[in-house]
Amino acid sequence: MIRTIEWKDTAVVMLDQRLLPMQEVYRSFGDYAEVAEAIRAMVIRGAPAIGVAAAMGVALGVTKANASSLEDLDAQFERICSTISEARPTAVNLFWAVRRMKDVYDRTRAAGIDAIRAALVREAQSMFEEDIRANREMGRRGQSLIADGARVLTHCNAGALATAGYGTALGVIRAAVESGKRVQVYADETRPFLQGARLTAWELQKDNIPVTVITDGMAGYFMRLGRIDCVIVGADRIAANGDVANKIGTYSAAVLAKENGLPFYVAAPTSTFDLTIPDGSLIPIEERNPEEVRSVQGVPVMSEQTAVANPAFDVTPHQYVTAIITERGIARPPYSVSLPALIYG
Repeated sequence: MIRTIEWKDTAVVMLDQRLLPMQEVYRSFGDYAEVAEAIRAMVIRGAPAIGVAAAMGVALGVTKANASSLEDLDAQFERICSTISEARPTAVNLFWAVRRMKDVYDRTRAAGIDAIRAALVREAQSMFEEDIRANREMGRRGQSLIADGARVLTHCNAGALATAGYGTALGVIRAAVESGKRVQVYADETRPFLQGARLTAWELQKDNIPVTVITDGMAGYFMRLGRIDCVIVGADRIAANGDVANKIGTYSAAVLAKENGLPFYVAAPTSTFDLTIPDGSLIPIEERNPEEVRSVQGVPVMSEQTAVANPAFDVTPHQYVTAIITERGIARPPYSVSLPALIYG
């Protein structure tokens, strides 16, 4: 299994995804501020993986805090949580993870500093293990939507690299293959960070799953030719009405899928739901450094004076989403009814 992130007693170890597929380099981060910067700089990315990294960053910060009293630890804990929470704005899993760590802190505070530290480490490790279990269950449920011989388009990377392991969208594809189905994957390269070309193709090649990389602008061409049977993507935040925030370009793929009569599936754990917001218009969209667009893997492709916009995500309205695959079941429209039913029963 690909090890995206791992807890060590004195550090959090991450596979540096910026260097893949050319180099497999694991980096060790010994300070919570370094973990926050690793999230910000996309050493690790993907909503579920960011959530696990956030939890481990908080646990690391408290483990290494030099607090002499509970009051001192309280102040340091708030700084740790604030720093981690500011790393990236769109993936709700980050904030969900920090809230969980705050709840553990509050429940164990009366037991003292050592008990708090031990409890936070246990919680971070539990979240890591929970994510892998959720992904495998998501794959088990979602593979029923993938026909034998299906040709599947995916955008960005929603695999083991985007999670603690196994993957969300790629987890569904993996589960379909493990069940004996033949699957051909088309992976959008996903400019500007090239998660599809660099990461999705790398993962699938490791698993011997056939994959063809296409540029983002080629998706409609292949759909029109009848060479795509369905689309499956991950998500960074899902609003109460089923609007889905995911990597920039997802909305375009969804519109093209509907125009060509193809199902468009989203695979995400319930930790990616944000039922506190009614629709996607309230999802914050991260704007990243223009240099990510001006160059490809450090090689300039345009003048430094060229104006560039670089939103990292877009929102796909719920009417384009055929189904949302989760570890608790498959939600279908109307999502304002089916999503709360999955969470609250």
